Amino acid sequence: MKVPGRLLVMAAAGVLMLAACSDDDSNGSQQPNTGGGAASSERFAVITHGSAGDAFWDVVKKGAEQAGADLGVSVSYQSSGDAGQQADLINAAVADKVSGLVVSMANPDALADPIRKAVAEGIPVITINSGQDRSAEFGALAHVGQDETVAGQGAGSRLASEGVKKLLCVVHEAGNIGLEQRCNGAKETLGGTVENLQVDINNVAEAQNTIGSKLQQDSSIDGVLALNPAVAMAAVDAVASSGSSAKVATFDLSGDVVDAISAGKISFAVDQQQYEQGYLPIVMLHLYVTNANTVGGGKPVLTGPGFVTKDNAAKVKDLAAKGTR
Repeated sequence: MKVPGRLLVMAAAGVLMLAACSDDDSNGSQQPNTGGGAASSERFAVITHGSAGDAFWDVVKKGAEQAGADLGVSVSYQSSGDAGQQADLINAAVADKVSGLVVSMANPDALADPIRKAVAEGIPVITINSGQDRSAEFGALAHVGQDETVAGQGAGSRLASEGVKKLLCVVHEAGNIGLEQRCNGAKETLGGTVENLQVDINNVAEAQNTIGSKLQQDSSIDGVLALNPAVAMAAVDAVASSGSSAKVATFDLSGDVVDAISAGKISFAVDQQQYEQGYLPIVMLHLYVTNANTVGGGKPVLTGPGFVTKDNAAKVKDLAAKGTR
């Protein structure tokens, strides 16, 4: 039967309109989302040892949530500086039958039982940031982070090249194995003396006073290595107020740290690219759950160390302001 040309045009237009509607629906289902509105039934829990509002862990959280948005899966993020509370959060996630777990292990022994329970119940676990040496032992699929000893060695070598002979390594969390590894690594390569100083990350003003008092007591200290951005800025102020000429370096970034590097107040920052420590494990868990993929071949997936100096601080500054570095 012959169909008039006008009807053919109208029919074709109708098909195009339907296709457009179909495309809109498809794109809508892929729009970034987290939480209950996710397009997938996958639910991943990220449980870290960082304190709420900490600049470092805020970037980890942002990376994890962005991965969830990009993949259309649900990501919940919780943290506690208390190892016992962190263990409780892991147990609660296991009871909730999440699809996968991401856990930082500053205190591996305190988290051993909850993580092993998750693995025994078929919940895949990826560890991040701390506890690399115990990750496989607990049954985790992989570890994502930097090797803290290697990073500490890199920091020690750089400080040695700047003439530092006596270094104060400021530890801000008691019992954090990763922080101890950083200081030990610096001891191996500095070629001088390294003394650890304990402060409390929850009281930065007091940390500044403690660092300043130590510098006044021992004028031979010519270097301060902070292991946290907030402590780094406290160290800068402590050096200034005490009249010391000690060089300051730090682990990890914040906008203030990048500005201080640009101004010459901090020599460098060891950058472990913590955004990746949030983002990559969600991708890895998604691939494992949906396609039985594993990453790393039994070796850690390293996100650092990199170094931020005056040479690249300007480039990193814009990224830090966006919360991704």
